[in-house]
Amino acid sequence: MINKQSASVAEALADVRDGATVMIGGFGEAGSPIELIHALIDQGAKDLTVVSNNAGSGEVGLAALIKSGRVSKVVCSYPRTANSTVFPELYHAGKLELELVPQGTLAERIRAGGAGIPAFYTPSAVGTPLAEGKETREFEGRQYLMERGLKADFALIKGRVADTHGNVIYNKTARNFGPIMAMAAKTAVVQTERVVAPGELDPETIVTPGVFVERVVEVAEPVHESELVAAGAVYP
Repeated sequence: MINKQSASVAEALADVRDGATVMIGGFGEAGSPIELIHALIDQGAKDLTVVSNNAGSGEVGLAALIKSGRVSKVVCSYPRTANSTVFPELYHAGKLELELVPQGTLAERIRAGGAGIPAFYTPSAVGTPLAEGKETREFEGRQYLMERGLKADFALIKGRVADTHGNVIYNKTARNFGPIMAMAAKTAVVQTERVVAPGELDPETIVTPGVFVERVVEVAEPVHESELVAAGAVYP
């Protein structure tokens, strides 16, 4: 029987190497795997490329990972939000590279990567600075940009419940990028509030099948990013 459960978040991320590309789920706070991100800080891998919807808030979670100096490049749609201070400072200081991607394009690039599609065409960003250096083609009288699929070495994802085979259920909209990131990564690591035995989950409710997940780890009482930011928390 395949048992994909890791004993701890540290064990689940022990083999992340320097220079790895890491996809991190979350739409703002919703679905942000804070415990996995903090474990990655503790693990020590550096020169990481992070693919995420945004670049973190306050000095916890993804923002803390960036502040630690472990990230060399961020691929995201919203590098700056209401509580974002770390990314702007490092970016303007020339210490961090940014690849800005429209949100719909980001989602499709990740989905394409997971589906084995090397590239696709989209009208988003045509005629803007984001189109510079990219191939364009005309279809039915309209210009389109070619965008490449995105893949990763690791994906850090937050679910609600998983079984030991890696089947995952999410908490409503907290699923956001989780399912497609699991498909696009060589090693998908999922933290969930509960890990149950195979057969306990209704197959009709499973969102991410275990075939796309390599590791699951139980985090019974996950912290919430907004509460940490409001309290002025700093990690580590």
